[in-house]
Amino acid sequence: MANITRLDPLDDLFRGFFVRPVDINGSPQQQPSIKMDVTEQGNNYLVHAELPGVKKPDIHVIVDGNQVSISAEIKQEKETREGERLLRSERYFGKVSRSFQLAQEIDEAQAVAKFNDGVLELTLPKRTASPNKRLSIE
Repeated sequence: MANITRLDPLDDLFRGFFVRPVDINGSPQQQPSIKMDVTEQGNNYLVHAELPGVKKPDIHVIVDGNQVSISAEIKQEKETREGERLLRSERYFGKVSRSFQLAQEIDEAQAVAKFNDGVLELTLPKRTASPNKRLSIE
């Protein structure tokens, strides 16, 4: 008898209400995400990340060893007008980010980032392993 819990249908209704954005048409809105392709080409890793509607100053790329992090601030506004009467206005302001690890460390000094037509292109050269140095014993 001590394990009885009280069910409240209104509690269940409001529990998930504020978790997901709700579309007016009845289907939940999809959260923006960064879609990527990562390929290895010789001594480089090539990354193509889709960031539609994002401006270049709002994109940040951090390389730390073999860890790569991409983040961007998204600002989307959409208005539907009929004459002078505003029928619908939608805005989304948020931040998306993605991190991943590569098999080898990256040479940050030689890395190149380009942004064109909503696609971020990263050329990440692999860090060459330094030859082992033999220590002399005195």
